[in-house]
Amino acid sequence: MVECGDTAVLVTATRSGGREGIDFLPLICDYEERLYAAGRIPGSFMRRESRPPERATLIARLIDRPMRPLFPSWLRDDLQIVATCMSLDERVPPDVLAVTGASLATLLARIPFHGPMAAVRVGLLGDDFILNPSYREIERSELDLVVAGTPEGVIMVEAGANQLPEQDVIEAIDFGYEAVCELIKAQQALIKDLGIEQVIPEPQAVDSTLPSYLEQECAQGIGEVLKQFSLTKGDRDAQLDAIKAEVAEKIAALADDNAVKVAVCSNGKALGNSYKALTKKLMRAQIVKDGKRVDGRNLDEVRPISAAAGVLPKRVHGSALFQRGLTQVLSCATLGTPSDAQEMDDLNPSNEKTYLHHYNFPPYSTGETKPMRSPGRREIGHGALAERALVPVLPAKDSFPYVLRVVSECLSSNGSTSMGSVCGSTLALMDAGVPLKAPVSGAAMGLIKEGEEVRILTDIQGIEDFLGDMDFKVAGTEKGITALQMDMKITGLAVKTVADAVNQARPARLHILEKMLEAIDKPRDTLSPHAPRLLSFRIDPELIGTVIGPGGRTIKGITERTNTKIDIEDGGVVTIASHDGAAAEEAQRIIEGLTRRVSEGEVFTGAVTRVIPIGAFVEILPGKEGMIHISQLSESRVEKVEDVVNVGDQVTVRVREIDNRGRINLTLRGVPQGDPPV
Repeated sequence: MVECGDTAVLVTATRSGGREGIDFLPLICDYEERLYAAGRIPGSFMRRESRPPERATLIARLIDRPMRPLFPSWLRDDLQIVATCMSLDERVPPDVLAVTGASLATLLARIPFHGPMAAVRVGLLGDDFILNPSYREIERSELDLVVAGTPEGVIMVEAGANQLPEQDVIEAIDFGYEAVCELIKAQQALIKDLGIEQVIPEPQAVDSTLPSYLEQECAQGIGEVLKQFSLTKGDRDAQLDAIKAEVAEKIAALADDNAVKVAVCSNGKALGNSYKALTKKLMRAQIVKDGKRVDGRNLDEVRPISAAAGVLPKRVHGSALFQRGLTQVLSCATLGTPSDAQEMDDLNPSNEKTYLHHYNFPPYSTGETKPMRSPGRREIGHGALAERALVPVLPAKDSFPYVLRVVSECLSSNGSTSMGSVCGSTLALMDAGVPLKAPVSGAAMGLIKEGEEVRILTDIQGIEDFLGDMDFKVAGTEKGITALQMDMKITGLAVKTVADAVNQARPARLHILEKMLEAIDKPRDTLSPHAPRLLSFRIDPELIGTVIGPGGRTIKGITERTNTKIDIEDGGVVTIASHDGAAAEEAQRIIEGLTRRVSEGEVFTGAVTRVIPIGAFVEILPGKEGMIHISQLSESRVEKVEDVVNVGDQVTVRVREIDNRGRINLTLRGVPQGDPPV
């Protein structure tokens, strides 16, 4: 149980026996929310928690990403880490507590583990970094950074920033890692006090017979393929597969008692794993020694880029196609009304989202065939990263009250589709006419670390991601960084190396941004003709009930009369949506009339709307009526109301009084007929 303030998170670690045929670490990390933690009852029909909300999935990923590299590569047992938020103090977010708790639970369970590991959040208010800021401080902060680390260095970074300079972000990472080291010491002291000895993973003895044979038979051929820089990804993969098939035939022809053949036959995946390990070794050696990558690029070089905006008909409010190398992303933007905001039924204090980014990664993008299912954790995580990268540059709600949704369709994938989504989303929003404060671009940085030799790679492709040590995504504007996400496959990295990667990403981002702006250099001046038109204005919050009316009859009548969609916030902000600008303006006039405070003595001209035996009703303002009593129709006695006025007549009236129930009483007596004085 990890507690801070009144926030309490229960974290458990469970290990069960391995399964036959598994050649990977079957680790599951889950984060469970219980709404009783915040004294709430779930809003679903069943009134119980069911499918995890998006934030819970993102926190589960936040736990998984720093934990997974710390388990030994030979471990094949089923592992599950479950973090459950039992109590929530709205000043203390539970996510970093869950990450640190995962490390401690694993130590207590005596699971082999290269820990301890801990995580902290860093905010920036003014010129001061804040450790583990509250929810309110996060809202006001220029930075929301989560740093996780081990005794060996930083292992995970997740951040959103308001266009902060690289140096500020680097200093924040360093500040956070210092606090991480204190939490690591606290864990070490705790398990020592409990008499628990940490299980340090020992290297597993590996039979070198097959790897040695493959190196002898295949190393030269693989090396030659990796040095053919003009090969496409498909051709390179085909040639590597051909070498693998050839050596498989040689092994099959060996005597049955040959040690190599025995090693392959004893494990059906041994050949594939050893061949992949050899390819990884040779690719990394080529980068470290020669400074050349498999496609011939220098270490800091970006792949060829193309971009286009407005690629779909304007039925789609905004669209763009972004391509970098073989990675191609189509992003589509939709403008919605305030009622389209997503209501959040989770423990986070904020209860709605007005900018949504959804990321789709269909199997055809990698040339595969598999069932299409609902979004997985990866899709949710990449969508959230692209969403976070754009939020700092979105226009203020008061000036542009639209709810925005962008969907990024990955058409082809060869590394860094998430950063391709950031670039495509920027272009799609500009094509939709959204007045962004600045365009955002992104690049993914990689790392090869062999002993003391470290090489940072700009704009990594698929093979460099799979066989490298780091995937570090950096997004931002010309001014500074808006989002970071770093994942490691090694057990830690010095802050200086992280800083080098951040700094090396800047020229790459600016180069990509320059290419993007060749497609569209500023937001469109007009919206798509199929996008809704919004009018936004403010009324006195005390008069919201007047606009809504008993049982909602008044506002329903306005929407039916003008064919518009009207949303009213608690603070009095009214937003009217319509495809007809004149209809929206009419609805605005009606609401402003309803909410205008009328004073005694004011003169109005309006139409008679109803006649009753004791008087007539006149619409003095749109949606606001007053009554002329029969005694106030004329200086002389009136026998019948219709003798003076009838429905539809235009009359000039003066407000005689407003009674204690707010009813407006009018008079015609002494009022010249015609337009009221200005």
